[in-house]
Amino acid sequence: MSEGDDLERSFHVPKHSTSHSAEEHKRQSPKKLKIAIITVSSSRYRDKTLKDESGEIAVSLCTRAGHDCTLEVVDDNKQMIRFHLLKSLFEDGRDAAILLGGTGIGPRDVTIEAVMPMLDKHLDGFGDVFRRISYDSIGTASFMSRAMAGIIENKPVFCLPGSPDATKTGIELILPEIAHAFYIAQKGMI
Repeated sequence: MSEGDDLERSFHVPKHSTSHSAEEHKRQSPKKLKIAIITVSSSRYRDKTLKDESGEIAVSLCTRAGHDCTLEVVDDNKQMIRFHLLKSLFEDGRDAAILLGGTGIGPRDVTIEAVMPMLDKHLDGFGDVFRRISYDSIGTASFMSRAMAGIIENKPVFCLPGSPDATKTGIELILPEIAHAFYIAQKGMI
């Protein structure tokens, strides 16, 4: 056995273990959040007859988990994205926001450029885990996703790709931690 094997074994953490404090925080977290779902799509914004399947999936999963959700569709436009995100969080009093679409590498994909400058804190691990999970289903194309999360004035914000499968994957990743993230971000304020 090599020295590296001993070192690796001494730092082994069981898969999915959580600390006592994380479990306590989850117990203290609110059970119901007000979540803004914002679909970023020029085609759906311009043609209201087009179905917003991803938005419907996100609302359905979040509502089923006990949260109160709103859904709106905005254009692939940085100023419009910022306006609706800030309006949702601060004028409408939403606790968190999930944006769907505009996270790729195409010329109209501007969600990340709209949101990232507004973040007070980045949750880099979210994008890493999302891409790792996506890799299992779509392979190396997963690295072209710029899914990300962060905090804007003590409120969690998540940016996901707009495809129905990516939305489902992302929401399933977000739901176990969104109230916990909100609680930690608000700690000392609520």
